[in-house]
Amino acid sequence: MFKLLVADDEENIRNLFKLRLEGEGFEVFTARNGAEAMEILYKEVIDLLIADVMMPVIDGFALVKRMREENFEIPVIMLTAKGLLEDKKTGFAAGADDYMVKPIEFDELLLRMKALFRRAKIVTEKKIVAGDTELNFSTLSIVNNKRSVSVTLSKKEFQILYKLLSYPERTFTKWQLYDEFWGMDCNGDTDAVKVYISKIRTAIEPFPEIDIQTIRGIGYRGVRNETN
Repeated sequence: MFKLLVADDEENIRNLFKLRLEGEGFEVFTARNGAEAMEILYKEVIDLLIADVMMPVIDGFALVKRMREENFEIPVIMLTAKGLLEDKKTGFAAGADDYMVKPIEFDELLLRMKALFRRAKIVTEKKIVAGDTELNFSTLSIVNNKRSVSVTLSKKEFQILYKLLSYPERTFTKWQLYDEFWGMDCNGDTDAVKVYISKIRTAIEPFPEIDIQTIRGIGYRGVRNETN
């Protein structure tokens, strides 16, 4: 399930977006301003941000600029009550991926979101391809037909690997992965993440096209070697 973050200082808009987007199968987090949004980004593995321009404390422009400076590479759709070209220039310069003018047409928003997911290589058919190797979310399998090699992972192993490879330029902390795949109701032992990463690395040894890189002192990053 993809996780979305909606940042808007108007409660009615936050509630409406949450209701509609959850109805489409997304998990939705909300923030009243850019500062709250950053707190959520530090805690959760968010797949896409929808942010209003005009917010207190930290506005939408400053939020996106700060995200990009801290290497959050998730897609961003910015919302504004005005369609001024200068506002759009400022938003895109800060690092936004798309721009919509209020009032928002929900069906159009969904189309734009799907386009951004495709650009971020989170494909709707739930497959990731690196060179001749393919990860299939439906079967939890990794296959290289050219070399006649295949392996099937456990559900959690596959989900962790798939998440990392969906964002090959992004580093995930152990806590982010733990919260995503074990949940806050567990005992907080992030060593489970290390154990699973080790098991995944062993399983993918026959596939040099993919790897998990340890970023010392931070966490883990997925690696796609597209050429053999």
